[in-house]
Amino acid sequence: MLTIALSKGRIFKETLPLLAQANIKPLSDPETSRKLILKTNRDDVELVIIRASDVPTYVEHGAADVGVAGKDVLLEQGGKGLYEPLDLQIARCRLMVAGPVNAARPRGRLRIATKYVNTTQYYYAERGEQVEIIKLYGSMELAPLVGLADYIVDVVDTGNTLRANGLAPLEHIADISSRLIVNKASMKMKHAQVKTLIRQLQAAVG
Repeated sequence: MLTIALSKGRIFKETLPLLAQANIKPLSDPETSRKLILKTNRDDVELVIIRASDVPTYVEHGAADVGVAGKDVLLEQGGKGLYEPLDLQIARCRLMVAGPVNAARPRGRLRIATKYVNTTQYYYAERGEQVEIIKLYGSMELAPLVGLADYIVDVVDTGNTLRANGLAPLEHIADISSRLIVNKASMKMKHAQVKTLIRQLQAAVG
């Protein structure tokens, strides 16, 4: 059995056409089903539906053989114990520093609100700058508006939410897309099946 870890939402929807090219089709929709393990049209493949931030953990520890995870999550968690053989070129966005439009840069140590604590620390350390990081789990755009932070670090797609809240992207940290990740033991134990999936997805990506 090959177990593939996916998260609900955009990644799942954009992964489906790629999986279809590998003749893998879920028998139910995670948006309407309460099941966390989805059977597919193939007896040798199943999908597990988990939080996006948990996909690398499940794959690293062998609870899933392969998974699809955003590069933002992999950067934040370090991606240790995993192979990352393929950029699926889906769910594209940018990891950005953002702040109030036309505001002068604050003096002193910056306060940055983000859920990407490790990535943000590394980014500013590379620039030789010490910052205070405030960890949030959502609604990043609110932090500068109420004085909690000077700037935020978050993924930006269209930028509409930033603009609606008087913010603008200021600095580019990384281009983000979703990657296929593989458990190292599964690559050895299920080599033929994993390599076939990688080859089929590679052809689907083009």
